[in-house]
Amino acid sequence: MSRLEENVLWGPDRDGVSLLVGDGLVAGFGHGVASEKATTRVECSGARVLPGRLNAHTHIYSGLAPLGMPSPAEPPENFVHILERVWWRLDRALDEETLRASARFYVAEALLAGTTALIDHHESPNYIEGSLDILADACDELGIRAVLTFGATERNGGREEARRGLAECRRFIDSNRRPLVKGVVGLHASFTVSDETIREAGDLCRELGTVLHVHMAEDGADVLDAQDRGYPGPLERLIELDALPPGSIMAHGVHLAADQVRRAADTGVWLVQNPRSNRGNEVGYPPALAVSDRVALGTDGYPARMSDEAAVLRQEAAAHGEPEAVVEGRIEAGYRLLAELFGIAFSPLAAGAAADVVAETDGAVELVMVGGRTVVDGGTLLSADMSEIRTHAESQAERLWQRLADLG
Repeated sequence: MSRLEENVLWGPDRDGVSLLVGDGLVAGFGHGVASEKATTRVECSGARVLPGRLNAHTHIYSGLAPLGMPSPAEPPENFVHILERVWWRLDRALDEETLRASARFYVAEALLAGTTALIDHHESPNYIEGSLDILADACDELGIRAVLTFGATERNGGREEARRGLAECRRFIDSNRRPLVKGVVGLHASFTVSDETIREAGDLCRELGTVLHVHMAEDGADVLDAQDRGYPGPLERLIELDALPPGSIMAHGVHLAADQVRRAADTGVWLVQNPRSNRGNEVGYPPALAVSDRVALGTDGYPARMSDEAAVLRQEAAAHGEPEAVVEGRIEAGYRLLAELFGIAFSPLAAGAAADVVAETDGAVELVMVGGRTVVDGGTLLSADMSEIRTHAESQAERLWQRLADLG
């Protein structure tokens, strides 16, 4: 039995199974349980009950992309072209209203899929100041746990753009009071920033007592850029510039070697594998991640249906000779990552763990609770009107596609 399976209770033949919740935490879980600390009892008989799922790296700003995002006029020929002709154009087209629609639609669908926590990496270079509050408000309204950052970059406006991105991280971290939402410092990727910006990001992490979230070696272009700047690679660049406090999060790591992954683990840094994105962008598979137990699972902007992400990881792992246990390892590691960020346990479902819970029947999500708040019941979103969210998303998607076209 895997560690993940130990955290799952099957209920069809177990009458009387209850989940007790108090102050946002599990107060008891099992048969005939009772607790003076409990304020809510949820009957779970006949359901599969498990900890809520984590998407350890995503881009909420891409939430409208499935609603008819047009293909680029010139087909991309490599990974950098994909960024330049697709995603960097999309993030430049975002304004307040399209970002709000993206966030509410992405978060709502995540909850309906049983995902209770998102670690997001945001970019909207033409709408920086206040953008993290738009994301945070959507997360708070709908009831999802989230870790947010702005990915500072110099790719559009040079050093001033990077300073504004880091300032948005600072502003949000200082001002945010939402109990289920946290802020960290972000950089887009090392190949889009100078050494000065990387140093400033590290300084800001230490000043605010937080960590860095950054893309790392997703493609060989990131490695070549670091080498052109005189570093062995992007990991070594960030370490030498003192920008990776323990607990920092690096997305991808596809082009890291095993010794680099070990160094990251020894530094206390997390990596996040994103199988659907890596396969779609044809950047490769990261077998070196197997040497670290600090590797979680993310979607890199794909919808936060983590069962789909796990299925692709199973396929990719099998194709590259890795055992299926790698999937459970990534999922279980995600709970440890969340525990580091929030200071509470998320798995297993036992007294004192966060009451972030999913109940499923025949594979369908029936109930979702986050921090003790029931946000999905009977497969229906309770925290907002899903039909209104979708209608607004569809109308704003049309605006966004027009703004994309206006970029030329």
